[in-house]
Amino acid sequence: MRTARWTTLAAVTALALAACAPTDDSAGGSPSASDGSLATVTEGVLTIATSDPAYEPWVVGSDPTTGEGFESAVAYAVAAELGFDEEHVEWTVASFDQIIAPGAKGFDFAVNQVSISDERRANLDFSSPYYTTSQAVVTLEGSAAAGATTLAELQSLRIGAMVGTTSLTAAQATIDPSTPVSPFNDNDQVKQALTSGLVDAIVVDLPTALYITAAELDGGVLLGQLPDSAGGDQFGLVLDKGSALTAPVTAAVDALREDGTLADLEAEWLTDAAGAPVLQ
Repeated sequence: MRTARWTTLAAVTALALAACAPTDDSAGGSPSASDGSLATVTEGVLTIATSDPAYEPWVVGSDPTTGEGFESAVAYAVAAELGFDEEHVEWTVASFDQIIAPGAKGFDFAVNQVSISDERRANLDFSSPYYTTSQAVVTLEGSAAAGATTLAELQSLRIGAMVGTTSLTAAQATIDPSTPVSPFNDNDQVKQALTSGLVDAIVVDLPTALYITAAELDGGVLLGQLPDSAGGDQFGLVLDKGSALTAPVTAAVDALREDGTLADLEAEWLTDAAGAPVLQ
């Protein structure tokens, strides 16, 4: 049984930690860590942030401490590569907005489907990507969008997406609806907007689209993927800008990719994208 802790993120404070020291890219590999050889927020402990609620298939039951769900499993695999066993991993709550906001963090890294972008790199560090996905359009049977097979057929409809995400940016840029995309605080609100009729369709990442149409939405319909995001949206672990952990965390992700662990976890937790055509 996992004994990792799951705590609430306090207000972000400007801590003068060695974790904020410039990264030494010359260091090879990932040093052992629970002995204090890595400069973490809490000595000898790896603090990982994600949101609450956390959604499937990324985290099962909104409890990352179980290691169930793709991102929870990836986080524990990275921790092990860094030298932290399960008892030396602590989970903390941070909203998506807190994770991507500039400034010092109260965690060592965050995992929350954060897409790597040049704009975000101005204020954050990212690991190398642990997953590449696309954005997809979901609606309900009987809705105004249910028969849409092209982007043009979606342009006159009401579209919703989570604020601050690649989903919202891709929906606005690619669908280019006549009414601006409606932003919502989280994916629960996005789904509620769809089921209550506030929007005709929503845009979420493809694994989320596959999961909610299969398990959460009564009469959910996956219309397809957005073309300019297919296979190009990369998720990275988020760290403080200039964090001394960026190089070892990236080395850990790279090692998991090279030995097949990431592919195995993807196969275990994420549904195959078959049946999701690219909308044109």
